[in-house]
Amino acid sequence: VSYSPRGGKASCVAGGRLGLPKLERCVGIVQSLTNGLSEREANDALTANVCKGQQQHEDVCLGLFCLVLTDPSQAQRSYRDLTLLSRDGMNGVLVKINQILMEKFLKLQDVSRTQLVWLVRELVKSGVMGADGVLMTLMKQIAGGDMSSKNLWLAENVLDVLLDQKEWLVKSAMLVAMAVYTYLRLMVDHGTTALLVLRQKEVDFCISMLRERFMDCAVIGRDLVRLLQNVARIPEMELLWKDLLHNPAALSPQFTGLLQLLTARTSRKFLACRLTPDMETKLLFMTSRVRFGQQKRYQEWFQRQYLSTAESQSLRCDLIRYICGVVHPSNEVLSSDILPRWAIIGWLLTTCTSNVAASNAKLALFYDWLFFSPEKDSIMNIEPAILVMHHSMKPHPAITATLLDFMCRIIPHFFPPLESQVRQGVFNSLTFIMEKRVLAHLAPLFDNPKLDRELRSMLRERFPEFCTSPSPPTEVKMEESVTMEMDNNVLDKEEGCYDATEAAFSDDEEEVNNKGKKQREFRFQPIKEEIIEEPADITPFQDQLEDVMKDKVLQLQKASDAENQCEVMQDIVDLILEDDFDPEQMSTLASCLAELFKGHFRGDVLPDEITEESLEESVCKPVCLVFRNLCTMQEDNSGFSVLLDMLAELYQKQPKIGYHLLYYLKASKAAMGKMSLYESFAQATALGDLHTCLMMDMKACQEDDVRLLCYLTPSIYSQFPDETLRSGELLNMIVAVIDSTQLQELMCHVMMGNLVMFRKDSVLNILIQSLDWETFEQYSTWQLFLAHSIAMETIIPILHHLKYKEHPEALSCLLLQLRREKPSEDMVKMVLSRPCNHDDQFTTSILRHWAAKQDDALGEHIKTQLIKNNNQPRKRQSLRSSSSKLAQLTLEQILEHLDNLRLSLTHTKNSFFSQTPILQALQHVQASCDEAHKMRYSDLFSLAEEYEDFQSKPLKSRRKAPASSPRSRKGAAPPATEEDSVSSSASEEEDSKPKAPKRKRKCSSAVGSDSD
Repeated sequence: VSYSPRGGKASCVAGGRLGLPKLERCVGIVQSLTNGLSEREANDALTANVCKGQQQHEDVCLGLFCLVLTDPSQAQRSYRDLTLLSRDGMNGVLVKINQILMEKFLKLQDVSRTQLVWLVRELVKSGVMGADGVLMTLMKQIAGGDMSSKNLWLAENVLDVLLDQKEWLVKSAMLVAMAVYTYLRLMVDHGTTALLVLRQKEVDFCISMLRERFMDCAVIGRDLVRLLQNVARIPEMELLWKDLLHNPAALSPQFTGLLQLLTARTSRKFLACRLTPDMETKLLFMTSRVRFGQQKRYQEWFQRQYLSTAESQSLRCDLIRYICGVVHPSNEVLSSDILPRWAIIGWLLTTCTSNVAASNAKLALFYDWLFFSPEKDSIMNIEPAILVMHHSMKPHPAITATLLDFMCRIIPHFFPPLESQVRQGVFNSLTFIMEKRVLAHLAPLFDNPKLDRELRSMLRERFPEFCTSPSPPTEVKMEESVTMEMDNNVLDKEEGCYDATEAAFSDDEEEVNNKGKKQREFRFQPIKEEIIEEPADITPFQDQLEDVMKDKVLQLQKASDAENQCEVMQDIVDLILEDDFDPEQMSTLASCLAELFKGHFRGDVLPDEITEESLEESVCKPVCLVFRNLCTMQEDNSGFSVLLDMLAELYQKQPKIGYHLLYYLKASKAAMGKMSLYESFAQATALGDLHTCLMMDMKACQEDDVRLLCYLTPSIYSQFPDETLRSGELLNMIVAVIDSTQLQELMCHVMMGNLVMFRKDSVLNILIQSLDWETFEQYSTWQLFLAHSIAMETIIPILHHLKYKEHPEALSCLLLQLRREKPSEDMVKMVLSRPCNHDDQFTTSILRHWAAKQDDALGEHIKTQLIKNNNQPRKRQSLRSSSSKLAQLTLEQILEHLDNLRLSLTHTKNSFFSQTPILQALQHVQASCDEAHKMRYSDLFSLAEEYEDFQSKPLKSRRKAPASSPRSRKGAAPPATEEDSVSSSASEEEDSKPKAPKRKRKCSSAVGSDSD
């Protein structure tokens, strides 16, 4: 019986889908050695091959491992052969299992996932050394707050392995502690009726381990108490709690009591084990690569992926504990504009939708405060909480208040017998925070007027030492806060890292010169220093490469000119594409290339003079060889995915590779029509999302090279419209850095049809977003909008959002554009719906212009609005409340604006208020309004009275009247009923005879009122 080709084919497919072509090749080797042979002959053939050398041994072992994963029918035999043939204690297979668990587990097909758990069970049964580490990695894949069937299946199967192999389990103290930590946490999620059987198994397992191996579990530290608190109401756990509190020796003679656990800091290994590798990767990415202010889309993605269900509320505690205890950024990150930890925690707190989840999240945040000891604990564990409170005071005072209130109340309520120790722990935390200058003083936080009186009183009672401001008040300079090092070699955050308005240079002369000046909010820009080229150092990486690849990399390092480098780089690409290339070397190779090519990513990419020759010359760099090879391949080619993986690895080492790829795809003739290749690249990266990747790369481009940003803009908008036009993110990047010349160039691109930056379905939202941007950014946005041919009706609802003191840029641009438009009913309605304010001349100015240039249309629309609002005020009110899109227009607003218009036309020859539609509408309103309105707008209504007097004169005298005009002839009709007046607009337009003289009169009127 040989290993069947059918099973091999399945293995190949699985190996390819896993992105592990090496496994596919190894399966092929096993098949070729055993085809057509009996079981004994096959065994002899494999044994003989294994004896040839290390490479052959590894190939056969990995081939058999892949067969276990992909062919259940041959799994038992494959595993038996694997145990017999392996000469390294299965070490190579264990390494591969860990790799798949950490990187590929979520992509495994159900069969392979089932087989992998089966294989881990067999490794544990066989007592293979290192199986405990594999089981810990497998446990890490059990997600908290996830009630999906796959996750529950995994939790139960791993628990079964632990229960079945209890004798083996207790030999590893770390695995015992990790398993107890994991299943104590999962118990919280499994409280529903349908999962009671699973939860009882978890309870029995944890109780047996805690009672039999308590000191192994005690290494968890204080977070063991936190987890036990969450499940304390389960009867078995309640009994354990009683022993924990009143009879600690019953658990272990070495255990002295609860305080022993609470004073022990929990190792980051335990805090990290409750996040899946994917969650951990995303969180680390956010805290090391995402810039503060650009985090919204990443948070939304994370929330959709992990925090969108009701059950996921419990996951927030795991995330907060992980951020506080594991994510300790480097000095470089702390002093940059990278997203700080407190911002992520603040966001997580705002996503809690239940009181229980919110309380647990706050406890997770403050947990290290309660028994904090400067000698044992790290400042980085307590720093996020104080910074969340400090930075939330202005934008979200409610968050600060609830955290301060929690901090005060947790002291007496956490565990009354230990109240004095908890009080001391919180006091130690606050003292250490001030010593390390995380905050200069606590009084502005604890005694802030934004806090209610009761809370401030409680804070003064609990912490009188921190509630008094120093006299005179002193300010911490940045140089004072950045000189202090901490035990874990992490620099304390100074406030300037997060709030640009508070940051200042520490030079004394600069401070004197700027005294008394109002600080302008600005973005941090790195100070450009002269770059000293250092030779590339690949020594740490080169020895990890195979000999052939190592020789090529060293040859690349020694190559003197670009042409030689390109030749060697092509050889490296060819080696990558060979079947026997080991994908595990990809990361090491990427590190080497990133170091060797670091000079290529400095300076400007775009030539000073853009010609076909200069563009082609600019893309003749070694790194572009990878781009070129990708462009020449078909997407279904196996080498295509290998090169994408290479680029993805390189992208992690050198983020600038993203926009260099975009530039190559636009500038190179070889890449013409291949811009969609970038989408494949984005999906291959750790981000795995086109929009996220594109925005990050364009942001990096914006910071490095504004000319290149403008050069790429037309292509980016045309090739990726769904990613660029749905929000103003990219537009803001562009207008934030361009100058007037570049703005004019972009407008020309728009008018020539090469660039579309707005579309009807999203333009209004983008313009609303832009209201918070800088003045030049807003003017640039409006200029770019006006270069498009988008109807004014599309964006006129923005008037609802514009306040004359806060949004002068948008109002002035909108005013100039409305000046060119013929007023429509919606435009007039929106203009009239603006609040009446003496200083806000917007409505009066545009109405006055229309009254001079478009008096007929304006008159009809105002008449319509007057009669509608006069007839049905209550109905309009109910409609307004049901739809925010309707203009909030009242009769009083219209009359106020008309009165202002009347005053502005008083000393002009404009005859707008002599129009019949206006006079009829005023007459109609006057007849039904109350005395207060008649008195307030008496001058306006007097026009209607004059019109009524004029109507009542004999026909003969009316003909002699000097006001004889087409409007007078319209008024000669019998007195209109309400219905007639409403429909008079339509009938007047249909009457063609008076229109000719009306146009003539209108022209003369316009000339006469040219003072406008």
